[in-house]
Amino acid sequence: MANHTEILGQTESSRHNVIKPDILLKTIEHPVTIQKEADRHKKMPISPLLSLKGVSRIFKSSTTDIEILKNVDFNIYKGESIAVVGASGTGKSTFLHIVGTLDRPNQGSLFFENKNLFSLGEEDLARFRNSKIGFVFQFHHLLQGFSAMENVMIPCMIRNMSRKKSSMDSETILERVGLKHRIHHRAEDLSGGEQQRVALARALVMKPDILLADEPTGNLDKQNSFQVHNLLVELNSELGMTLMVVTHNSELAALMDKRVTIQDCKIVDVVS
Repeated sequence: MANHTEILGQTESSRHNVIKPDILLKTIEHPVTIQKEADRHKKMPISPLLSLKGVSRIFKSSTTDIEILKNVDFNIYKGESIAVVGASGTGKSTFLHIVGTLDRPNQGSLFFENKNLFSLGEEDLARFRNSKIGFVFQFHHLLQGFSAMENVMIPCMIRNMSRKKSSMDSETILERVGLKHRIHHRAEDLSGGEQQRVALARALVMKPDILLADEPTGNLDKQNSFQVHNLLVELNSELGMTLMVVTHNSELAALMDKRVTIQDCKIVDVVS
């Protein structure tokens, strides 16, 4: 698993130590955007980290069946970033929940490093999520009355890590998301942007292979959204983790390596 100092992939220019003057100027003005332009040239590993095979999801009502996904094949590679975009109600969150093993398809398989996750029982799946996947949602879901550090420590305590190790790891990741000065403040005493950064720290404290974010800036103003966007992109690069984001925010989607949408119950690439 990648650690905090591991950088995944290098661009051609960095390997040859060549930076064009116009790119250098743009990098100073828009560092995250230019970094993602460079990252799009990185080579993906040959074998996928996650692979959906023949996945279908149908919701049944008393009068009809609603087909969301139909026989979907989709590969997700280590270190890449993906934006899932499109209109509300097309199944973006359902797709994310299946990738995160929060929902089971009616048929099909989900492989993680060639292991079929849906062959596992619920307890084993919960252990897998705790160690391998981080989740960030539109609402932060922090526990009121608990400090930022105590909220971030929760996944560590579920894993039966020592309190000392849990505290150290939580403080480290809170510092990384810019909240070192707020670690002992209760959740309800933080601003909306700070609460969402605590939620991001909680998702990352176990150093997961995959971060799944469902409208992570949907409740934030433009300035706080920009901060969270930058953090997501920077941490994707720094930690070498895979990032998948469901979003209606075109600026955030543009920062991802690729964009996909759901069309006719299939996952299709969005062509710029």
